[in-house]
Amino acid sequence: MKLLTLNELVPELAREFLERCCGSRVWVEGMIAERPFADRAALHAATDRVGLDLQRADWLEAFGHHPRIGESALLEKFRSTAVWAGAEQHGAAGVAAEVIEALAAANRAYEERFGYVFIVCATGKRADEMLAILETRLANDPPTELATAAAEQLKITHLRLDKLLEES
Repeated sequence: MKLLTLNELVPELAREFLERCCGSRVWVEGMIAERPFADRAALHAATDRVGLDLQRADWLEAFGHHPRIGESALLEKFRSTAVWAGAEQHGAAGVAAEVIEALAAANRAYEERFGYVFIVCATGKRADEMLAILETRLANDPPTELATAAAEQLKITHLRLDKLLEES
């Protein structure tokens, strides 16, 4: 999709495409209101600006649009972003069963502690790296972890916006 196309889409269609990048309705509506974008840099600047206004509930809504790291079977549940999520989590594919089991256990511990799925920008990271990050972040206090997860969500959102603009 071209940036010009994104700028000119009726709000209903723009909403559909932007939701693939970030599942927060507040973020999506903020981005629709920010249009038109002069260039990619303006699009990315708006992403960060709108992200600054998101509250905890908005972030949790966005996080709820992600499968657990290492659980590719859940990608079907997230069909609209399955290809992107699968590519983003490529480093979790084809690893030793014990690493996948450790990821699953750490994911459960994370969700019990914080109440939402572990969010990390997985692009370019191996499964063992993601496991180490997850285990480290389990020590965070809830406000610190929410800020960390939100920052990771923004990284993912930026990557997905670029992928959206690269689609034909």
